Amino acid sequence: MSLLRSASVLAGRLASRNQLALKCLTTRAIHGEAQSSEPATGLAKFPGAQAAFVGKPTLVLPEHVESVPIYRVMNADGVIEDASQDPGLSREVVHKMFRDMVLLNTMDKILYESQRQGRISFYMTNFGEEASHIGSAAALSPEDWVYGQYREAGVLVWRGFTISDFINQCYGNREDEGKGRQMPVHYGSKKLNFVTISSPLGTQIPQAVGAAYAFKRQPDNQRVVITYFGEGAASEGDAHAAFNFAATLDCPVMLFCRNNGFAISTPSKEQYRGDGIAGRAAGYGIATLRFDGTDIFAVYNATKMAREYVLKNNKPIVMEAMQYRISHHSTSDDSTAYRPAEDLEIWNTTEHPISKLKNFMKQRGWFDEAAEGAHVKAIRKQVLAQINQSEKIPKADWRETFQDVYHEMPQHLRDQMKQMEEHIEKHKEHYPLKDFKN
Repeated sequence: MSLLRSASVLAGRLASRNQLALKCLTTRAIHGEAQSSEPATGLAKFPGAQAAFVGKPTLVLPEHVESVPIYRVMNADGVIEDASQDPGLSREVVHKMFRDMVLLNTMDKILYESQRQGRISFYMTNFGEEASHIGSAAALSPEDWVYGQYREAGVLVWRGFTISDFINQCYGNREDEGKGRQMPVHYGSKKLNFVTISSPLGTQIPQAVGAAYAFKRQPDNQRVVITYFGEGAASEGDAHAAFNFAATLDCPVMLFCRNNGFAISTPSKEQYRGDGIAGRAAGYGIATLRFDGTDIFAVYNATKMAREYVLKNNKPIVMEAMQYRISHHSTSDDSTAYRPAEDLEIWNTTEHPISKLKNFMKQRGWFDEAAEGAHVKAIRKQVLAQINQSEKIPKADWRETFQDVYHEMPQHLRDQMKQMEEHIEKHKEHYPLKDFKN
């Protein structure tokens, strides 16, 4: 009898504990029934996640999760499919969008050939991605900070970076704001709130999150931060760390992915699994928008909406512009080695962002073929003239290599500069000193 009584007492205690545990771990389901064949018994209150309890194990496969839709405003013929999505931009603004895309496209062609002629060391074109640059830049405030990767030259075009600014940077002369210290196409402009580009992939993403956090802590902040990166850079550890910090610290940052289909020579289908980059946002607890990156109005509307959301809520957003990289990755790449030339045909014609906007302008009666032809010729003339001039401008004084690192140059850098001066004086016949500013 004593053994039976002990067992009975133990069973009672276990039942009591189970009821207490159930009470602590569940709450009444307030979000409707769980999507399962078994009824939910409540929402779990685990610190790590809250979800409905179900009576049977539920295996969630990637193909069971609905893909993030791609927002589009106009089709390949330049027709706005839903009048409510017309951004209502003036003729002057649309005209500037078109001309800025044409300027970027024309400048790219000439500077690419300049590299092939051995006049500069490196270049990257933006063919096929012009709309994601110009469309997003037009929706931002000039006060917003930009952290680019290396294929966002159109953002600078929109903000007022001149042809001479671009070419002086690529030629690394003393007129370059960076004093020739960066590779070509690694632009930066303090006055345009465009942080200088750095070569290592993904480093700009956590930096942008940190800047956004700093803005958030300022009273009455009206600025956001946007950072651009490719789908290849999104596989870097920096990107994942940045996403997590942005989410947990509620940073007003726009995480803008240019998914152009290729990470250098690796197609996206080989580079990642899952629903692109937008599909990762929910896993980090971040809002997301995916849109047609060849449709400048879709880019503009999406960026405008994203900026309003980020500023109002002090939260991040992941943006994914779906587009196609028409050009080689850079002058160090030959894309014919990993994709057939015929794949480019549709993206370089009917699906090209410049062609789409041109079709739209024609329908509105805003396009003048002769005027645009003259515009292209004028750009070519200006670019070629600037290249001729930039080649003749000396490089910055080589001593400036040691400057601008500290507010006051420390002694060890002074010593190094002195050693360099003595070395060059002793072996000056081996250095092209005539190419540098005295």
